[in-house]
Amino acid sequence: MKLILLGPPGAGKGTQAKRIERDYGLVQLSTGDMLRAAVAAGTEVGRQAGEVMAAGRLVPDEIVVSIIGERIVLPDCAKGFILDGFPRTVAQAESLDRLLAEKERRIDRVIEIAVDVAALVERISGRFSCTRCGAAYHDRFNRPQVEGVCDVCGGAEFTRRQDDNADTVAARLKAYREETAPLLPYYAARGVLRSVDGMADIDEVTRQLRSAIDGSGDN
Repeated sequence: MKLILLGPPGAGKGTQAKRIERDYGLVQLSTGDMLRAAVAAGTEVGRQAGEVMAAGRLVPDEIVVSIIGERIVLPDCAKGFILDGFPRTVAQAESLDRLLAEKERRIDRVIEIAVDVAALVERISGRFSCTRCGAAYHDRFNRPQVEGVCDVCGGAEFTRRQDDNADTVAARLKAYREETAPLLPYYAARGVLRSVDGMADIDEVTRQLRSAIDGSGDN
């Protein structure tokens, strides 16, 4: 099973990807993690990526795709994978399709986590997490049971991402609409796109995702 989760920042892709990974034995593949691992391993494509990153430039699509190609043939991807952070543009999706075709593979399902943009700004700008264990909380929707104390580890220090403010969130959503949203018709035309209600509670989103995944043989 080869999956892509789509949705704007804060839609819950990371949370749901971890649940899918656990339930289906898939591997969540983050492009950032793959790039760093390739650089550390010293592969040829990793060396190329390292030079670009050291110069402060964006890693070209062809290098990212090559790294994905190296990663998905490793044994832990035998049951499949979930791509996190790639593709972000139609050009990247086309490159990914060519790579998979060369390996006689294809994306089985692309699932959009659909959300209300105004509600999403509130969701993201209210996020904070435990400094010690990383447990996630929210000012309105998910406060610690005991104020100021982490439910998971008992820590008393919390942090917020600097870019989790309304202005920055709005800019990130604008970039998503302009660059990534065009992936929806691209994958719809290939018959692999499904959509779930990202405004539902977390467990309901998971249920809808499982239904979409388990229906992957219907195309």
